[in-house]
Amino acid sequence: MTPRQSAWGAVAGTTISACALAYAQVALPAQTLLSDYALVSGGLVPVLVGMLALAGACLSLAYGLAAGDPVRTAATRVLLLAGAGGLMMSAIFPTDPSAIASLSGEIHRWAAAVVFTSLPVAGWTLARGRATVGRTAPRWNAVRAMNVTSAVTLAVYLAAHPATITSPLIGGAAYYGLLERGVVLAEMVLLIFMALAAVERRPAVRTSTSPAGGGAEPARAGRPGHPERPGHPERPERLAA
Repeated sequence: MTPRQSAWGAVAGTTISACALAYAQVALPAQTLLSDYALVSGGLVPVLVGMLALAGACLSLAYGLAAGDPVRTAATRVLLLAGAGGLMMSAIFPTDPSAIASLSGEIHRWAAAVVFTSLPVAGWTLARGRATVGRTAPRWNAVRAMNVTSAVTLAVYLAAHPATITSPLIGGAAYYGLLERGVVLAEMVLLIFMALAAVERRPAVRTSTSPAGGGAEPARAGRPGHPERPGHPERPERLAA
């Protein structure tokens, strides 16, 4: 698999994940958090598909970065692998109802925290030091913009979560579920922008064509170290008597 194919695989995996979660949002009874859809009838499959497809997108992008730029993207790949691992753990250990506290629910919440924090940092490490002007600048500027958007949305979501001391001050219990959806959407877009920016668009290389005869031009006859000069043949013609 080439780096370009890996990047498009990341885009495809993110798109599948977004479609699966959108289906749960539209077709199933409303839930506070996206992972809560796994607790209702018919919601487990779209939630699992959404999480595992997004994990596959992270792995595909990490593979493409390893093949295309292994030295410069080492930190980004580690963070993408952490995000993929967190998504897989979230799928294996489902959340629990709000009135119940279980080991599975705790693992799910901490795994989701790893996902939410690792992807914005991965975007920052990937775009760090990249060109801000030139042909590739718009792609990297888009990554930076979505990186800031996802980080700010995550900060507001954490402040509004009922488990924090700031939630009662800002009335976060009323809209923290909407903020969670904003975090997920922002990080999905960030992952797509990272994949598109990582694809190198190299210009076509012109190759020189050989002469019509198909062979190289024969070397001029002459003594070694004394190439023949135009207009001065090595054997001058004998003058007529």
